[in-house]
Amino acid sequence: MASLDFETEKVNFRQFYDSNRRLLVEAMNSYINIINAQIKRFDNVNVGEIPKVEGRIKSREECIKKFHRKYLRQVEAAEHPYEIQDFISDLIGIRIVCLYEDQIDQVYRLLEEHFKVLDVTDKISSMESTEHSFGYKGLHLDLALNDEMAGLPKYHQYAGFSFEVQIRSLIQDAWSVLDHKIKYKKSIPSDLKRRINILAALFELADREFKEIRNATTALIQQETVQPVTDLIDDARQALDEAGISSHAKSLNAFNFLRIAGHFFRDFEFVDYKVDGFVHDILRLDEEFQKSELHKCLIENLKTVREYREKFLQENPDKTFSPYTSIRHSLFLHDREKFDRILSKRVKERFLEWLDETSGERP
Repeated sequence: MASLDFETEKVNFRQFYDSNRRLLVEAMNSYINIINAQIKRFDNVNVGEIPKVEGRIKSREECIKKFHRKYLRQVEAAEHPYEIQDFISDLIGIRIVCLYEDQIDQVYRLLEEHFKVLDVTDKISSMESTEHSFGYKGLHLDLALNDEMAGLPKYHQYAGFSFEVQIRSLIQDAWSVLDHKIKYKKSIPSDLKRRINILAALFELADREFKEIRNATTALIQQETVQPVTDLIDDARQALDEAGISSHAKSLNAFNFLRIAGHFFRDFEFVDYKVDGFVHDILRLDEEFQKSELHKCLIENLKTVREYREKFLQENPDKTFSPYTSIRHSLFLHDREKFDRILSKRVKERFLEWLDETSGERP
């Protein structure tokens, strides 16, 4: 029962905490599972781009210290009986780390749809509204199960447990961790405070630049999923090149590689960093290799390579022959001198043996 005696309420809170500890952990895990499930269904936030959703239960004594520090004087002055647990909104805490700052609002909108929002502390807007301050930025929400979810049998026992969610970008999360390691921030000299502000500004700039780089990269990929009229221009350029007339043909890069390879291997998911390395391997052997050459190479040679692939997998059922491998073999057929090293020695020897054996069978 609520009282005005701090010592009594400390004892009561410790009893409440100990008797509910297991249930709090179960509630936290359920909330994390709900959040992860919703993120996976959310079209605008790629689940692969949410590096971390994690939780913690605040320690019993830390809760008491927080109440003493922030609320005790206030409630004693008001002479209102209290229970400590009513003032600890972050007894259950969950942190969601996004790759980019503009995903924070997307995640917030998602949570808003599936939980009851009790309070919002927007440390992003408050920081950005000042021109002299830099520091921790993030969005803090106090949430609870909404009426619909609280009514479900599997969540009903957690209905009384609200929780705090902190949503940050990866850069903001890194700043928060490092910022907490800086001791005596209120007492250090002005020159050190200035250096901290400069450092915080650099973190903020990095957050912005990573987002801009992502946007620019996305735009390049979209540019390569071109309209038919651009395809006609590319065909015209290729015709001019073959006639010996310079048309500023487009060099191969990761973006136009994805477009071409995606056309020939529609059911395969090309991973960005692997594509980046693969295109680099091609350009190391021919730094002027053109997008049109890759297209021509696959049109002319992929049928032969697929025949070889089928035979190879029949004889080696425990091995794989990926689209990257198919493209390597096609490049070798396209120009054996330039792309002599695109295949390893043993792979090349085996392919040449097959080519010799089947040379009379193929047109």
